[in-house]
Amino acid sequence: MSERRWSLASARGFLPEIRRRTEAAVARMEKVGLSDGSNTEQQEAAAAAILEQWARDMEALGVEVKGPWLVDFDSGAGYYCWRWPEEELAYFHAYDEGFDNRTRIQ
Repeated sequence: MSERRWSLASARGFLPEIRRRTEAAVARMEKVGLSDGSNTEQQEAAAAAILEQWARDMEALGVEVKGPWLVDFDSGAGYYCWRWPEEELAYFHAYDEGFDNRTRIQ
């Protein structure tokens, strides 16, 4: 868990870097060629390694990973929430709420 606190402006300013790194990881994942139920152990291991590396990269940047391609920026009052492939940082949720309860930032 990160101890960094983000203002909305700083989180939005940093989002292009988060998007760039996430887009690259998603592209690597697509090259693995996962499909429904017919994946090899090698494909599954490669996909897991890509996702784990992405999560480590995100945490090193000071955001909290909440799921595949889903990160939260801790504001000190709750989380600014972003998920690939959203174009902007436009959602917020309280600490005791999750993705399903996020609301659009006005």
